[in-house]
Amino acid sequence: MAGGRGSRLAPYTTVLPKPLMPLDDRPILGVVLEQLVEAGVTSITISVGHLSGLIEGWVRHHEPSLGVPVHFVYEHEPLGTAGALANMRRPTETFLALNGDILTDLAFTRLIERNSETGAIATMAINERTVQVEYGVVHTTADGLIARLEEKPTLRYRVSMGIYAMRPEIIDLITPGERIDFPDLLTRAMARGNAVQTLPFDGYWRDIGNRDDYEGAIADFAEDRGRFVASARAPR
Repeated sequence: MAGGRGSRLAPYTTVLPKPLMPLDDRPILGVVLEQLVEAGVTSITISVGHLSGLIEGWVRHHEPSLGVPVHFVYEHEPLGTAGALANMRRPTETFLALNGDILTDLAFTRLIERNSETGAIATMAINERTVQVEYGVVHTTADGLIARLEEKPTLRYRVSMGIYAMRPEIIDLITPGERIDFPDLLTRAMARGNAVQTLPFDGYWRDIGNRDDYEGAIADFAEDRGRFVASARAPR
């Protein structure tokens, strides 16, 4: 999924689409594509919208070195994070759907295996995040009495990593041209009796959607490239 405008990374993304934001000598999309090929993916479809010509031009230039075919679907109007699934060539087996701006060392094959093991229609990779509240939190009763006080608590949440393994039939739940996000698609699937699973992951994950995470990803990639791409690993 590479069709977003990346507004939180403005002004960079006014001239460069977020998936082409550089990590050292390559864009983050290049890292994602190399990881997919290493995981055994045999075909890749990229959904594009904002500044699509730049993304397609970069991919076409590097496609021969990837060794797998790359197809494009075009969002002439924004379709949300999941709507473009209805526009792509229907997969014949379980497929991966992921954002094109994620830096992670998740083993994609494990996500596919988890989905197969459970028989779920979809499996979401999840990661734990913490939020430090800067104020004293006051818990009150219905009539306004203080029930409990917490001084600057740390809240912990499990969050979506923006990476999913899905069975092809989930695409039937999307009307072509419909604007829909992944949470709404998964909720729709569950409402129709389908199981949706999770894969907890405690390894490295950054969504470069904001400046702090993007700058952190640049530093982490420069420090340990071999953690993310096979081409940077020392031969054994």
